[in-house]
Amino acid sequence: MIEEILSHNREFVESRGYERFITSKYPDKRIAIVTCMDTRLVELLPAALGLRNGDVKIIKNAGGTITNPFDSTMRSLLVAVYELGVNEIMVIGHTGCGVQGMDAAEMLHLMRERGVPQEHITLMRHCGIDLDGWLHGFDDTDAAIAETVDLISRHPLMPADVRTAGYIMDSTTGGLRPINPACHDGE
Repeated sequence: MIEEILSHNREFVESRGYERFITSKYPDKRIAIVTCMDTRLVELLPAALGLRNGDVKIIKNAGGTITNPFDSTMRSLLVAVYELGVNEIMVIGHTGCGVQGMDAAEMLHLMRERGVPQEHITLMRHCGIDLDGWLHGFDDTDAAIAETVDLISRHPLMPADVRTAGYIMDSTTGGLRPINPACHDGE
């Protein structure tokens, strides 16, 4: 499959298909979106929001949430705000998210089945890594997105003038539902 992708890439570059995507690194709409890596959202989310290449910064991860105030998603948001001019943040979860109900014990079982030695799992735990917490999903998508909005808006390094709001996207229609109509403005 990777070879097919690389072949397409060579053709794309040779035919100058990239020309319609040329833009700067600065988001035209000055918005960053934190969302899930779910395959259903790859084209649906930008289409449903009327976004074009160059409009926003999109940061994707499993679940579209931030579980640690110093993880790479939070770092990316700080870069977007301080280096790229972002002044609004949308956190967009979605219906039917695979992280909802994700079970750490099951994932650890699958790791062992795929050849990860138990010694590696034990070593991580011995080093203080809470694998059960780190690999656990969330039970309620609305609550998880609300917690992420709260974490961002109250982060000690986030300026008070950055507007942050959370939404749930319907994974089929692309419709957005606010999870908290009152946006956080660093309160």
